[in-house]
Amino acid sequence: MTSGFGLVVRFNLRDAEAAASFDALVEETLEGIRAHEPGTLLYVVHTVADEPNARLFYELYVDRAAFDQHEQQEHTRHFLTERQKYVTGLDVTFVNSQDAAGVWK
Repeated sequence: MTSGFGLVVRFNLRDAEAAASFDALVEETLEGIRAHEPGTLLYVVHTVADEPNARLFYELYVDRAAFDQHEQQEHTRHFLTERQKYVTGLDVTFVNSQDAAGVWK
């Protein structure tokens, strides 16, 4: 595999109420991604076992240009602004695809 650009993001949320509001914001954002981002291959949101106020995102794009396009979308800009209300911390790790198995190769 020679293409593919991604990131893993961990969000720590304030409390259960913030987590519920964050999840609603994520669902809104996912609608925009599904409708307008053909270069987004995967955008997976996970809950974290035994950590109800944590979320882990795995995002995979065709290439860096697709990620840059994602960042410019109105739904993404809205998410980036609004998430601050709910998040106490986040950690971002950028990754480049090296190899894969499964639905995307």
